[in-house]
Amino acid sequence: MPITITEVTLAVVRLDLVHGFETSSHRKNHLDHILVRATATDGTRQLVGWGECASPSDPFYCGETTESCWQILGEYLVPMLLGRPWGSVDEASRLTAKVSGNHFARAGLEMACWDLLAQARDVPLVDLLGLRTADRVEAGVSLGIEPSIDALMEQVARHVGDGYRRVKLKIRPGWDLEPVRAVRAAFPALALQVDANAAYTTAEIDRLVALDGYGLLMVEQPFAADDLLAHAALARRAETPVCLDEAITSVAVLRSALALRACSIVNVKVSRLGGVGPAIAVHDVCRDAGVPVWCGGMHEFGVGRAVNLAVASLPGFTLPSDVSGSDKYYRADIVTPPIRAEHGTVAVPRSRPGIGVTVDETMLKDHTLRTRTLQDGSRR
Repeated sequence: MPITITEVTLAVVRLDLVHGFETSSHRKNHLDHILVRATATDGTRQLVGWGECASPSDPFYCGETTESCWQILGEYLVPMLLGRPWGSVDEASRLTAKVSGNHFARAGLEMACWDLLAQARDVPLVDLLGLRTADRVEAGVSLGIEPSIDALMEQVARHVGDGYRRVKLKIRPGWDLEPVRAVRAAFPALALQVDANAAYTTAEIDRLVALDGYGLLMVEQPFAADDLLAHAALARRAETPVCLDEAITSVAVLRSALALRACSIVNVKVSRLGGVGPAIAVHDVCRDAGVPVWCGGMHEFGVGRAVNLAVASLPGFTLPSDVSGSDKYYRADIVTPPIRAEHGTVAVPRSRPGIGVTVDETMLKDHTLRTRTLQDGSRR
């Protein structure tokens, strides 16, 4: 039976971070994400599906923000889908295909459609993806730039002590060789990688090549997202594998990057790519090309984190993900059961049909800044 969405409520939800997080561009102490609650019918029963728009609040990582996603969801994507039946998520996505770009906004609504479809078929999302999946996902942690090396070492020691076996360090010019050197000296066997979030220019390529001496898993997105040639130049000179994140926005861009040999590893982010479907498409191309992938994150709340875990369980994900336990970021999350890591791995939610977790409506209400409800009949 086709699924028809009859009502969507958008909610901007704020959760405070346990520990402030700084990248090469900015520092954040809380996250504002948009939760998408979609009410639908499959002809015999009413269903409620959840998605999460995990866009940044500021236009530093990409051009989208919480405000832009709020507008695009409320004025375009949701009205285009309301009241129109669909039988697959691909079909639902085609109903909104006239909207160009806006991947983070699109991902939030697309996740809700996957949740609805899995519930309609009475299976967990992970069982709907059609490939052999793992029961647990190996997870690492991503650590921000700290005020001092000592403060960074305290954070690394804490998370290694919690059982995480892979650590990613945010770097920028002036905060790169010294912190890497210190962490590697203290933890010689630790799986270690770095992420620049496009902070470097080609004039600083020698500094990036100097990271070769520290046995890193990869250096992630050192140059601007659209500068594939700069990444290819670094890949030719460096022994450390080059990974692309912000640059990979579609399968077409991925194919160009692989043809240019601009990377040998790809970070797959569901939100950056526009949803589960596009993330699986990137996974499939990389798997066929023999390119390892890993699942990145945007500090998702429990809804987006559960979806990421389902995607990260696919067979091409051979490197540790950024989908750590939510308690690494938040004192309390908005879903039950809470997503937790044990000995550096996280269980893939399979306890119920859909995304596998339940939204705590009281917690949601307590942390909601504003809402907007759209019903069938408001389609543009």
